[in-house]
Amino acid sequence: MAELELRAVSKSFREQQVLRDMSLLVPNGSFTILLGPSGCGKSTLLRIIAGLDAQTAGHVLIDGKEVDHLPPAERDIAMVFQHYALYPHLSVRENLAFALKMRRVPRHVIDERIEDAAQLLEIHQLLDRKPKDLSGGQRQRVAMGRAIVRKPKLFLFDEPLSNLDAQLRTSMRIELKKLQQRLQATMIYVTHDQVEAMTLGDRIVVIEGGRIRQADDPQQTYNAPADPFVASFIGTPPMNLWEGNLRTQGTEHLFQSGDLTVPLPAHLLPALQPAPSTLTLGIRPEAISLQDSPSSIRVKAQVELIEDLGADLLIHCRMGDLKLVARADRTSNLTAGDTTLLFFPISKLHLFIDHRRVDLTMTMPT
Repeated sequence: MAELELRAVSKSFREQQVLRDMSLLVPNGSFTILLGPSGCGKSTLLRIIAGLDAQTAGHVLIDGKEVDHLPPAERDIAMVFQHYALYPHLSVRENLAFALKMRRVPRHVIDERIEDAAQLLEIHQLLDRKPKDLSGGQRQRVAMGRAIVRKPKLFLFDEPLSNLDAQLRTSMRIELKKLQQRLQATMIYVTHDQVEAMTLGDRIVVIEGGRIRQADDPQQTYNAPADPFVASFIGTPPMNLWEGNLRTQGTEHLFQSGDLTVPLPAHLLPALQPAPSTLTLGIRPEAISLQDSPSSIRVKAQVELIEDLGADLLIHCRMGDLKLVARADRTSNLTAGDTTLLFFPISKLHLFIDHRRVDLTMTMPT
């Protein structure tokens, strides 16, 4: 196990800047997810950690020591790729042993490590097969086993499950989480799938445009997104977000967007002076209620479409020019074309001033 630290890491390819001043601490034994859309820089960052690419600026530290000058083989890191990268002419046993043989590890140690990995990954029966005789899930287990037998300080995973079908991805996620808990290893995992991120990681690093938007535990990332991008990227379906303006009515300060008007608490006044350039309000679909409750905003909406997900329903609505999605249980009897009242609990609203989150319920710091 090891602690990883990135200090102001940047990367440019000619005129294009891919990573921008990224600083991050990955604790010892953490399962950290690098999450973001395609092209955001997460795989480039992983390759820099591994030593496969060199950063333009900044430093990579493992256990407090700079490793920028070390080649990949000397960083004590194991990497599992999206493509399994198994040697097709070698058996599973030989694939697992290959890297250890290159390091001249004694034969009895190699055999012990292969036995341990095969037991951990439940691949005993596959050891004498060739990769062409394995399923996608089995190949991925072997690729993980090849990393495990090395007993590295860091495990790096670059979208290892993306080539698997949906059902197999779900089962492999569970197995990978169990594996990390058993090994108590430091793992860094790249994905663009936010469901994978929420279920696997104990820490999620959301990246967009080569910058870290938020680094937090999954529940905090979900419940208190740092900015509108994180709010829209985490959650299925994504958070309802509306851009609006600040309007003053007597002593009240109101968020105004189309037909939606929401009073803002007085403690936000310092953050609203001078008037912000952007004001964004959001609420998650599951936070919207069809029943009135204390401290809720009441809005009238037109039902346009209902998606039946089996366990519950997604109700697509329109409030004038604004669209929203609400999640409801199967007892709802709404149909397309209905007009209905929806209720937004104040405590469930998210407000972003100039793209940064502010708390609607707590007193602003002085």
